Parts: sequence; structure tokens; C-alpha cells
Amino acid sequence: MKKLIWGSIYLTLAGSIWGGMFVTVRVAVTVIPPVPLVWLRYLTAALALYLIGCLRGVSWRVARRDWKLLFLIGLIGQTLSIVTQETGTMLTSAQTGSIITAASPAFMLVFARLLLGEAFTLGRAAAVVLATVGVLLIVVDPENVQIASAWGGISLLIAALTWALMSVLLKKLPAYSPIVVTFYGVLVAWVLLLPYAVWWLAQTPWEPLLAPQIWSSVLYMGVISTTCGFCLWNKGLLLMDASIGGLFLFFQPVVGTFLGWLLLGEPVTRFFWLGSALIAAGVVLAMRGGHSTASDLTAEQH
Repeated sequence: MKKLIWGSIYLTLAGSIWGGMFVTVRVAVTVIPPVPLVWLRYLTAALALYLIGCLRGVSWRVARRDWKLLFLIGLIGQTLSIVTQETGTMLTSAQTGSIITAASPAFMLVFARLLLGEAFTLGRAAAVVLATVGVLLIVVDPENVQIASAWGGISLLIAALTWALMSVLLKKLPAYSPIVVTFYGVLVAWVLLLPYAVWWLAQTPWEPLLAPQIWSSVLYMGVISTTCGFCLWNKGLLLMDASIGGLFLFFQPVVGTFLGWLLLGEPVTRFFWLGSALIAAGVVLAMRGGHSTASDLTAEQH
């Protein structure tokens, strides 16, 4: 029971941290476009992960045969998924970003079937259908139709799908330390985004970047969301069954929605709640029976 309580605390903190991330993205993108923002986020995250790894004495060595897969993970997950996630959040709202990306575990079932040959049962098929319908209701909200919101919703859907694909690819990697895998994935993305980020920084005045709400948002995303959230999530999953632990992902959209409404004045329509309920039902179905990959997925996303 003691382990279950501590595990619940760790996972609740992780999910809540990730929910707050979408609000900080909304604040930061008013000054920093998504690509440079992701680059700055990963710069701080890489430094923090390297420091933690050194303090814990982890081995940074990776077998040559695994570098290609590690590069794909960094390209698909850390680069494409996070850039589209922050682009979508910029064009929509904090709560929309947190809800749509929460559908990733259900979408992951499709890639697990195609790439790993995992069983695709009727229950898992229902999970994918429910999550997909929920996402569509949020993306095409009849009570809040906006072109920018529609494109933002599509961008967030791409983020959820690419993160699901990356999570399945992670299962093909040998048992490296999570800190090491995350560090190298972040490093790949940082290098890929470097040319555009440097070009943007070279022609951008520094004064807006030094505003407290901007640099504090970047620090939150890099150190708190990417580094601390990841470590808390993995610690929590060691203390309880993965199928139970995965449910704590839903603290992300709850916190994201609440903070978006409280701090940013973002509206919430009935279609948003309906879509959220369908996504929640889909992800719960996806994680039934101790399916640990859904939990592994969320451990690597923020």
C-alpha cells in the first residue's frame, strides 16, 4: 500500500506538470515561434539530463547498430511530434493541446500491430475508434469553427500519431537507461533544429526573450516538463502496475484545461467535453489488461 501511495503521488505530479506545460507553451509562442522554442527547450533539457546522468553515474555508451533507430526516434518523436504539438497549441488552446495529445496511447495500438505484430482485439479497435472520434469533435468544433483552430487541431493530431509511432520504435531498442535514450533523442532534435533556430535568433531582438514570463516558460518546459516530469513518471511506474499508472495521464488534460481557463481565459464548449470523454474512454480501453506500452509512451512525450 505504501508503494501504491508513493507511486500515485509521483504520477500525479508528472501528469500535472505536463498539463501546465501547455499553458507555458501558449505564453512563450507569443514571442518565440514553435521551432526555436523547441530548440531552446531541448537545450535546457539536454543540460539538465546530462547533469542528472553524470550524478547518477549512467553509461552513455550506445551500440553502433542502435544509432539508426535512435536517430529515427529523435526525428519522429522529439522533433516532428513536439514541433507539431507546440504549433498546434499555438493555433488552438492549452486545453485542446493537452486533450488531443492524450489520445496517443490509443493510436499506438495501430502501430504496435503493424510494426510489432501485437494482437489487435475488438476492445483495442474500439479504443482507437473512440479516441479518433473524440479528436475529430475537438478539431472540428461546430460551436467554435476557426480556420486557425482547425489547422492547429490537425497539427496536434499529427503530434499524437508521431508520438505513438516513436513509442513503438522505442520497444525495439535494448534496455538502455531512460535518461540516456531521452538525452540522445533530445540531442538529435536539437541538432536538426539548429540551423533554423540560429537563423531566427540572429535576426530577433533579445529584449522580448528576456521577459520573465518568456524565459521562465522555457525553463519550465526544459527542466520541469521534459526532465523532472519524465523522471517522476518513470519512478511512479516502478511502484505500481502499468495499466493503473497509465490512467494518471489524464491529470494532463485536466490541469491543462483548468489552467488554460484560469490563466488564459480560454473558452470550453460542450463539444470539447464530449470529445474529451470519448478520448478518455478510448485510452482507458487501450490500457486495460496491463498493456504497459501506453504508459511507456507518456513517459517519453514532455
